[in-house]
Amino acid sequence: MVGTQIKKLRLMKGYSINELSERAGVSKSYLSYIERGIQKNPSLQILSKLAHTLDTNLEQLLDKNDAAISDILDEEWRDLLESAIREGVTKEDFRYCLEFLKFKRMTDDLK
Repeated sequence: MVGTQIKKLRLMKGYSINELSERAGVSKSYLSYIERGIQKNPSLQILSKLAHTLDTNLEQLLDKNDAAISDILDEEWRDLLESAIREGVTKEDFRYCLEFLKFKRMTDDLK
């Protein structure tokens, strides 16, 4: 779970929840919700801020020991994902692009 990993990395850095919140620019209550597993789906932008502040990357934050994530996200995928996050692409934008590509493929198959 991402909240457990964030808390583990935060404690390893010696940060209090207040300190990580201030350094990352994430509200203390939201960070607490993530760490406690109440907020199970934080945005990629929030995760990117936390990863940067914790001197790690998204793979580490998402727990690189999770085989499913490691198998899916090779280096090129990680680079693309991190680039999209830096450019401000939201999960909604990403979903929209996927739906558009599915639609385009479907219409191309009909030709």
